[in-house]
Amino acid sequence: MPASVGQEATAGAESARPAAAEPTSTCCAPSRPTGVAATEAPVVHSGSRAVDDTADIPGGMARVGTDRPILDLDDESPVRKVRVKPFRMDRTTVTNARFKAFVDDTGYVTEAERIGDSFVFAGNLPDDAPPSRAVAAAPWWREIKGANWRLINGPGSEAAWRPDHPVVHVSWNDANAFATWASGRLPTEAEWEHAARGGLGDARFPWGDSEPNDTDHFPCNIWQGDFPRANRGLDGYIATAPARSFAPNGYGLFNLVGNVWEWTSQAFKVRASNKAARSEHAGKAGYKLLKGGSFLCHASYCYRYRIAARTGNSPDSTTTHQGFRLVYDPA
Repeated sequence: MPASVGQEATAGAESARPAAAEPTSTCCAPSRPTGVAATEAPVVHSGSRAVDDTADIPGGMARVGTDRPILDLDDESPVRKVRVKPFRMDRTTVTNARFKAFVDDTGYVTEAERIGDSFVFAGNLPDDAPPSRAVAAAPWWREIKGANWRLINGPGSEAAWRPDHPVVHVSWNDANAFATWASGRLPTEAEWEHAARGGLGDARFPWGDSEPNDTDHFPCNIWQGDFPRANRGLDGYIATAPARSFAPNGYGLFNLVGNVWEWTSQAFKVRASNKAARSEHAGKAGYKLLKGGSFLCHASYCYRYRIAARTGNSPDSTTTHQGFRLVYDPA
């Protein structure tokens, strides 16, 4: 259930703090409190911007969902068939370097920058970080003043920025502004799953059905260890990995699961009509769908680094583990 109480916290202790508007927690990511509004976004015009690196994705009947669901309340099943047209897709999520080119060209200011804060995973903050407000139902998330795509963990974290890593702290609105500039668009859920399967059928992961684990199989960047206390980093990364890392899938696409959640073009909706599903997703009107999971996923907590898995967040929410990639229609 969404949380309703915010807290002031240091890295080692928490104490209650009243606030006019509190962040909430949906599974996997915190959401901005209602009533928080950014200043008006800069206008971005479309253009024929060079695309860094794309893969051709064939059209056909796409599978959406699975007949082997793990989280029924998220509407993962059954498999549905949706016809998609051929398209191109970024081989990687949009990187910091590519997003910087967009900002340099347009002067765009992201929503996190205009609002003045964003959500950072507490485990990535230094031990001497100043007090920050925690999300009550998920205190490993902290609302950090000054955190944005340039300052990933807040002021003083310039060293965490890597040009070849996924851009993060970007909202759904920011991703669409970038898409306008790049003459692309966010994918639909059917397009995303079709591309992620890489020609496989009802596979659990982009490489097949072999499960990542905490011992000897690390095909993607997720959590290894005891979430949220200890990440062993056995896959080589504690936070994000380079956007082009690990083995690509059958269509040559990288990191479709793990690393960062990816915004899609669609609203987050569940068709399930049972009371438990309605309760699980209450208060999510207007949320947008994300796919793929992130470096914070683990089977013990958020087993959503699977192709059929799904989550939602408000279109103005920004975190250290949300990014995006684009698709492009044939000329």
